[in-house]
Amino acid sequence: MRSSSSRLRAVAFAFVVVACVVQGALPSMPAHAQAAAGDALREFLSSTRAASGTFTQQVLRDGRVVESSSGRFAFQRPGRFRWEVTQPFEQLLVGDGERLYFYDKDLNQVTVRKLRDALASTPAAILFGSSDVEAGFTVRALPGRDGLERVEAVPRNAETGYQRIEFGFRGGLPVVMQVQDAFGRNVRFEFHDVVRDPKLAADTFRFVPPPGADVVEQ
Repeated sequence: MRSSSSRLRAVAFAFVVVACVVQGALPSMPAHAQAAAGDALREFLSSTRAASGTFTQQVLRDGRVVESSSGRFAFQRPGRFRWEVTQPFEQLLVGDGERLYFYDKDLNQVTVRKLRDALASTPAAILFGSSDVEAGFTVRALPGRDGLERVEAVPRNAETGYQRIEFGFRGGLPVVMQVQDAFGRNVRFEFHDVVRDPKLAADTFRFVPPPGADVVEQ
């Protein structure tokens, strides 16, 4: 069994530094469509206050999948989200706007961090934080591929630990997010059944440690 710290690092990396690598490019979009692709991220951030759906996630090294998981998510900007891993084990990340809770069910352990510290300058901050993405990232459109409008975001801070994030949008909603870190790893998220501005239960972003759980403040 993994230690609590290594499992936390694995899930945190998979979540924060967000199918196989696509082989071969399809014909590029014309220039005006590429410009629209750059706007797809800005429009999503400015017009979508909340969303929910399911995800699959793969960690790739040298083009090979070394870890995979799946689950469901919901978010409400700014800073409220629920990221629930259901396969291959059960783990939960909840941000309530002030704190980030990581719950490992197998270990019955909860790790608590300040949300601002946990999300600052990360890919998660783009989807779940404020809409001012260009304060921390340089954003540009990429040629279209597989019917997706593609956008690249490069962190302005070179010490973030990752090099670039690539998003793929279809119909104004995110379909893919892929993150490349400084060590050659890629984390690819695919989002499914995304619903914009759903009606969410009042306790969606509330977390109470289960009875007997070991709570660690960081």
